[in-house]
Amino acid sequence: MAIKKLHVASGDAAKLDDILCFAIYSANLTVNRLYKPLLDELGLTYPQYLVLVALYEQDNQTVGNLGDKLFLDSSTLTPLLKRMEGAGYLTRHRDPEDERQVRIRLTRRGRTAREKSMPYLDGLVRASGLDPTRYRQLHDEVANLRKNLLNAARLKGLFGPAE
Repeated sequence: MAIKKLHVASGDAAKLDDILCFAIYSANLTVNRLYKPLLDELGLTYPQYLVLVALYEQDNQTVGNLGDKLFLDSSTLTPLLKRMEGAGYLTRHRDPEDERQVRIRLTRRGRTAREKSMPYLDGLVRASGLDPTRYRQLHDEVANLRKNLLNAARLKGLFGPAE
């Protein structure tokens, strides 16, 4: 397989197909489209689905911890959680040990929704055309890219402190 070399001289603009962030963005849009039938059936948005996944993995998290995992600030996460609570997917309660903290727990409906969604990951792996090992390697590479970019942004003062 030939590797396309990027030719971006000083002052030249990269073509759309040469911009990594566009490749990531458009792949993300496509993943969201693949999940759309499931999400429509469950009455969830993709960020709400990610909340289900994170809480199924570790229930009874604080809003702050959940926001850190999902890269969402509380002003974005709180309304999302309120809508999910109203739909019966989760509950929100003040932490009795620290009233400043709000803890989030999945309800039975939330657990059932998450369990119903689990086969979709297998379908996504198949749709990617990658074998499971390469799929996992790609996942790890993208996660490492995210970490490196977050650290670079933090060094420039765009986010919190660098890791």
